[in-house]
Amino acid sequence: MDRFTSPWGDLDLTRFPDEPREQLRAYDAADAYVLDHLAENAVSGATGTLVVIGDRWGALTTALAAHLPTAPTLVTDSYLALRAAEANLRRNAPDPATPLRAHLTTTRDELPTRIDIAVVRVPKSLALLEDQLHRLAPALHAGSTVVGTGMTAEIHTSTLALFEQIIGPTTTSLARRKARLIFAAPDPQLTRPANPWPLRYDLPAGIGPMAGRRVTNHAGVFCADRLDPGTRLLLAHLPSRGGPEQVVDLGCGNGVLGTAAALANPAAEVLFTDESYQAVASAEETFRANAEPGTKARFTVADALTAVPPGSVDLVLNNPPFHSHRATTDATAHRMFKGARAALRPGGELYVVGNRHLGYHTALRRLFGSCEVLSAHPKFVVLKATKR
Repeated sequence: MDRFTSPWGDLDLTRFPDEPREQLRAYDAADAYVLDHLAENAVSGATGTLVVIGDRWGALTTALAAHLPTAPTLVTDSYLALRAAEANLRRNAPDPATPLRAHLTTTRDELPTRIDIAVVRVPKSLALLEDQLHRLAPALHAGSTVVGTGMTAEIHTSTLALFEQIIGPTTTSLARRKARLIFAAPDPQLTRPANPWPLRYDLPAGIGPMAGRRVTNHAGVFCADRLDPGTRLLLAHLPSRGGPEQVVDLGCGNGVLGTAAALANPAAEVLFTDESYQAVASAEETFRANAEPGTKARFTVADALTAVPPGSVDLVLNNPPFHSHRATTDATAHRMFKGARAALRPGGELYVVGNRHLGYHTALRRLFGSCEVLSAHPKFVVLKATKR
C-alpha cells in the first residue's frame, strides 16, 4: 500500500491486483502536480460536473471524491484501474461501509452531456487520447476547465497538437519532478477533424483462416493499424483441432487469434477476454464480422482468467503485454500463465508468443513442468505448455 499526500490530506492507495513483490506505485508525480494545480485554481468548492479521464489507479478520483461536494466521474479503459479506484474509494472513506462517492464508467459508456472541469491523464496510446478528446469536446463549454497531466516523457508535440485541434488553444506548464501539465481552452466554434476511430482494415494473405479478413480496432488497442509480428507468428503455429472444445483468447486485443481458432474449428466455443474495454469491443466486432453462423463466443472484460472455472478450458492462446503504462514488467504475463494453468483441463494446452528476451520459457517450465519451443524468430518465440 502507498501513502499519497494530496493537497487535502493523506490517502492510502493500492494498485489492482496488489502485487507485494512489485515496486510500482499507485500514483506518480503527474497525479500530484495536477491535484496541486486544481487545489490552487479550479476545484475548491466546485459544484459543477468534473470528469477524470484515464485515472490509472484511482489516485485522482479518490482525492477529488474526498474533497468535492459533488461526485467526480471516472472514465477508464482499464478493468484493473476501475477495480483499483473502487478499492481506494472504499479504503479512504471515513466509514469503510460507505465508499467515497464517484461515478465509475468506462470508455464504452456515454460521457455527461455537460462537463465543467475535465482532468485528462495522458495515456500511452495517442490514439486513445484522440478518441477520448473527440468524445469529450461536445460536452465542454467556453467556461470549462480542461487540464491534462502526464510525465514529460509521455507528452510530445503530437499530444499537444491533439488538444489544440480537438479542444482549443493549448499551452503547457513548466516541468515539475519530470511531470507536466497541459492547459486547453475549449473553443465552441472550433472546426474539428472527424474522429477516425474505430479503424477497420483487411489482414494480409498467407496467415491461415484470417487471411484477407477484416478486423476492427477501437482506439487504444495494441497495433491498431496493422497485424503485429508476434500475432502473425502465432497464427502460423495454431494447432489443428476439431470438435467441441473451450478456447480462450487471453488478452484478446482485436480478437484475431480467437477468431482464427473459431474459423478453424466452428464447433469450438471461444472466450475473448482482456482487461481493456476497447479491446473486448474490438474483438466482438472482429468475431461477428468473420465467424461462421452458429459459432459460439463469449466476451468478457476481466483480470486475466480469474473468472474462469478451474479445469474447464482446452486451449488458451496468449500474446501477453509486457508493459504497465510506461513501466516494463512481466507481472501481467506471469499472472496470465498462472491463470491459464488453473483454467486448463489435464492435457489442455497454452500457446504463447513473446519477445525472446523476456524468457517466458523459464516461467512456463516452472509452472507446467515443461515447455516446447514451436518457433524461434530473431525477435519472437512461440511456446507451448501442456497441463499434465
